[in-house]
Amino acid sequence: MKLDILAIGAHPDDVELGVGATIAKEVANGKKVGILDLTRGELGTRGNAEIRDVESMNSSKVLGTEVRENLRLQDGFFENNKESQIKIIEIIRKYQPEIVLINAPKDRHPDHGKAHSLVSTACFLSGLIKIETKLEGKKQKVWRPKHVYSYIQWKYLEPDFVVDVSDYMDTKINSILEFKSQFFDPNSNEPETPISKAGFLDSIRNMASEFGKNTGVKYAEGFIVERYPLIDSLFDIK
Repeated sequence: MKLDILAIGAHPDDVELGVGATIAKEVANGKKVGILDLTRGELGTRGNAEIRDVESMNSSKVLGTEVRENLRLQDGFFENNKESQIKIIEIIRKYQPEIVLINAPKDRHPDHGKAHSLVSTACFLSGLIKIETKLEGKKQKVWRPKHVYSYIQWKYLEPDFVVDVSDYMDTKINSILEFKSQFFDPNSNEPETPISKAGFLDSIRNMASEFGKNTGVKYAEGFIVERYPLIDSLFDIK
């Protein structure tokens, strides 16, 4: 299956937190979108890997994605090395996405910056013909995404562009809430974390509101580019 967009996150829920509304919008526009989680989030304070596996699939149903896979790299300890790069290259060549969305280059969680570097490297290497990979015993065709965009998740970073997601914020929040083990639950006996506090989801809306405010819309999600975006006319910019 060929995808239009492949969104990749270090942990289950990274994609939803950073770019869930944009995914919901693109799915509504008829685009085929998939999600790749690098780890199962097994080092997370709350829940466990098995619970988060189920939550991830439930969240994907809310967003309407075509596929969701997990590379099962080691949470907290994965590295930008050949072994991990090859695994990601195999996925990129399998789905041949036009656009890949990745973690921001720096963030509160060190895995996010590591994931950015790892996936960005793999996206480039995936286009090199002398790197051979196989899928089900057959040699894969090389594939390099046309665009790699970083989504802004926790740390407030200045975006290079924003996407109007005013009609899709509720879908984003609903997809996040499928990760019941991770976010606010007044009946939970597990330790409190920064993302399990009662007001955390308000901060998600607040960031989207801030990005939207400067562009005249209610909510927007921000992205950072690796190379200059090209437009045909100044009038293409809203």
